[in-house]
Amino acid sequence: MKRLTFVLALLVLVAACTPQTQTPAPEPFAREQGPVEFYPHNIGLYWVYLPQTDPPDYPSFKLSVLGPGQWEKEPATQMRFVGRGQERVYFRRFSEAGVELLGFKEQITLTRVSFDPPMLEYPPEELLRPGYRWGGRTVTQSVFLLPTGVQEQATLQLEYSYEVKGKSRVEVPAGLFEAFVIELTVTDEKGNQTVQEIWFVPHVGEVRTREGLVLIEKNF
Repeated sequence: MKRLTFVLALLVLVAACTPQTQTPAPEPFAREQGPVEFYPHNIGLYWVYLPQTDPPDYPSFKLSVLGPGQWEKEPATQMRFVGRGQERVYFRRFSEAGVELLGFKEQITLTRVSFDPPMLEYPPEELLRPGYRWGGRTVTQSVFLLPTGVQEQATLQLEYSYEVKGKSRVEVPAGLFEAFVIELTVTDEKGNQTVQEIWFVPHVGEVRTREGLVLIEKNF
């Protein structure tokens, strides 16, 4: 089980259970204008989340779109996740193939985690419907970015699968939504599995993340 716990950490299945760490108050709410893609990734968009069981006055987490960047010379969209002593930047590729996670950097621990091949988080938008399944295998490599150079931490083989279980009307602090209910199953090389649930709303994003964070605010 220790092995599985480490696997989940690599996949950013964050246990958001450290409310002691305070975060700065969010900046004033400012709406972004214009159309939003099926899988939103416009520069300037942001989402604010809380763990599903936390009171509304607890410190929150924020995901924001920073804009274009590069992951190992590959063009990617940078998305920053911050809160409760955590700060990480995801590198994702949005294309006709769907949404692929290339890797992420932990800004505080100076750790970089890569996925080879990239993890397909979402399929082409026309395929996202109840009953659809997708997945694959990937090798995750975690390294420390030290001043003296890169130091390897761990390399793991993972198998993952997503299934759209259906559509459902869900209520979160940000409102009432018609969401795709998606089940994610991750299996490590020893056969250990974990199963998590995501609520995704087209042109809105995830109103419940795999970590159990629910949407409380967005700026579009």
